Amino acid sequence: MTDPIISTTNPHIKNILKLQANSRDRHSQNLFVIEGYREIYRAMISGIEIKELYVCPELDRQGRSEELLEMDSRIHLLQVGKAAFSRIAYREGSDGLVALAVPRILKLSELELGENPLILVLESVEKPGNLGAIMRTADAAGIDAVIVCDPLTDIYNPNAIRSAVGCIFTCQVVTCSSKEAIDWLKHKKVKVYAAALTEKASIYHQMDFMGSTAIVMGTEATGLSIEWLDNSDNQIIIPMKGIADSMNVSTSAAVLVFEAVRQREQSRR
Repeated sequence: MTDPIISTTNPHIKNILKLQANSRDRHSQNLFVIEGYREIYRAMISGIEIKELYVCPELDRQGRSEELLEMDSRIHLLQVGKAAFSRIAYREGSDGLVALAVPRILKLSELELGENPLILVLESVEKPGNLGAIMRTADAAGIDAVIVCDPLTDIYNPNAIRSAVGCIFTCQVVTCSSKEAIDWLKHKKVKVYAAALTEKASIYHQMDFMGSTAIVMGTEATGLSIEWLDNSDNQIIIPMKGIADSMNVSTSAAVLVFEAVRQREQSRR
């Protein structure tokens, strides 16, 4: 092991800060940052390659870094002093662990689907916190895949990973254009249900989600593009009882996805 990193301006520390802040650096270096034992562990059991593990012994009181090294002895371990570690810790109550990992880049053609797949499609998702929350829903519901179309945020943004509590690693995730996704869904004969506030929209629980299903969500600000509306098999809404005309996209996604799950589980009884 090399000498502990003490300086807050150490090149390793500066590079981690760049990777946290800038998607261009993440792409050019083919690396991203994970903080926290739970998230790093979930990444590792999902097959994500960890290159470097930074540990602050004063904060890693349970010796979790040793557990991670036992899982993969090839990981390069670097010890970091508390002051230097505070520069790279981006959440409160850090457990003293930060990792650099290699992103998993899947293509649509590489997705492994079940007999009647349930797929969640997100168009132009903007906020990494929303993306992370949706990935938690995808994991909890056990859906086949998440397709992120024309993303405005990097799926490996640190805030997305934090919000997902590592679930971004447990689901199959693909990024592509909306056209690519639409063509692929048609080829796979997957029905497209577009969540949209339109005159054609039907109440979501009146729909049949038993077959191959893709639920498509747009942004809270502008909703889905005309491209998705024109290529949807059905348009669906969640009826609003109060003065609000919409909900947070992650909440809406949870409502719609778990209705599909409910229908499918009920049919097995």
